[in-house]
Amino acid sequence: MKLILSRKGFDSSAGGVPSPIFPDGRMVTLPIPDAASTIRYRDIAHDGASLGDLVGQLTRGKVTPEDGAHLDPDLISDMLPRMPGWRPLFGQAGQAQGHLRNQGVGPGDLFLFFGLFRRVEPHDGAWRWAPDSRPCHVVWGWLQVGSVVAVDEARSGDFAWAAYHPHFRRGADPGNVLYLAARRLGLPGLGETLPGAGVFPRFAAERQLTAPHAANTSTWRLPAWCYPEAGRRPLTYHANRQRWRKRDAHAELTAAARGQEFVLDGDDYPQALPWAGDLIRNLDR
Repeated sequence: MKLILSRKGFDSSAGGVPSPIFPDGRMVTLPIPDAASTIRYRDIAHDGASLGDLVGQLTRGKVTPEDGAHLDPDLISDMLPRMPGWRPLFGQAGQAQGHLRNQGVGPGDLFLFFGLFRRVEPHDGAWRWAPDSRPCHVVWGWLQVGSVVAVDEARSGDFAWAAYHPHFRRGADPGNVLYLAARRLGLPGLGETLPGAGVFPRFAAERQLTAPHAANTSTWRLPAWCYPEAGRRPLTYHANRQRWRKRDAHAELTAAARGQEFVLDGDDYPQALPWAGDLIRNLDR
């Protein structure tokens, strides 16, 4: 089994700002803008309200409620009206999908989605970035792969429930695929019955990737077992050993500034999937 750290949501280049962490610790990931999408920010619900106003406030109007949103991965059932048969899913194409294919990512493998976040505060009836806060990378959701289907095949199959998804707006492309979530999470040593996909509703320090007090968001503090000892393949896109530093109780990594999908092989790192399972088991913390 493989663990994939997958970069998704607003950042300095896509959307222009982080996603928000609210004063009570709640988080919401802002999907990146997509002019081809039929989903508008005003259509997406979170905690009973539309994302449209929030996006407009945090981007100072650069992204509006009427703009198209690339809601992908799509993990929360009540964010949109759904057709019968809906299940959480994630689409990928192009170079990023080529990387996943080359790494053999498929059923049973686990995506942990991370993105750029920053704390917000209320101000004059709206939300603004808290002046004393700094952006950081945080794990915000997960999806264990139940099956993989090419969008070209899905168009003629029993996937009418998925036709809203932004990857259906793309032209014919055999490399444009959907990762459908498993019904239930299945990981080594995981006793609980947990869903195959979901989001972490609140910020927690153990799900923050950026090292505390780091000078930039790409300096990560990871569990000590992540360090690529001799003979173990490093996290993909991070083969340069100069990116890694071994500390007493953890590993430090200068994460790649670009790239969406970073793959770790569970055969080389048997602690990886139990670690991810612990994060998900404690999702309310």
